[in-house]
Amino acid sequence: MVDESPIRAADGEQGELFPDASLPDELVGYRGTAACQIAGITYRQLDYWARTKLVMPSIRTAHGSGSQRLYSFKDILVLKIVKRLLDTGVSLQNIRVAVEHLRARGVRDLARVTLFSDGTTVYECTSPEEIVDLLQGGQGVFGIAVSGAMQEISGTIHEFPAERADGGEIAPVVPDELTQRRNARRTG
Repeated sequence: MVDESPIRAADGEQGELFPDASLPDELVGYRGTAACQIAGITYRQLDYWARTKLVMPSIRTAHGSGSQRLYSFKDILVLKIVKRLLDTGVSLQNIRVAVEHLRARGVRDLARVTLFSDGTTVYECTSPEEIVDLLQGGQGVFGIAVSGAMQEISGTIHEFPAERADGGEIAPVVPDELTQRRNARRTG
């Protein structure tokens, strides 16, 4: 008998971002222009980060003139985190170290991580006890809740065209009532 009860967060632990089986399909990706809009970066940044191997597309890389990179949900999440770290003054060198650490984690693990930085170093926190220890040093620290960035991306990513790396069909996403109302309000 398999226990199908919902996963509960332990005391002091952030809950699962995708508590059911709705994890993004690993073969569904977004082209560079959509990835830029979702992550809030310029195409020039995206191209530079791909060429310097800071954030490379995990579904399909560019190989020759006219080929299209295809970025996964996790890739776009990492792009958004890199952007936020850059906006707060963290050096690209320190961001590279943080990105290497994030790459080693699965999407479910990322939902439990909060990144903190004093503008120089990037710290990872997975429990309230760690946060307290970090703040006792007396320096000003900011935080980036990775799960918050994931939820932000999840809310907007369906507005952009996606494609499967294997050429298969993507089931259309049925928008919820709130999304339909927002779209109706935007269009007048």
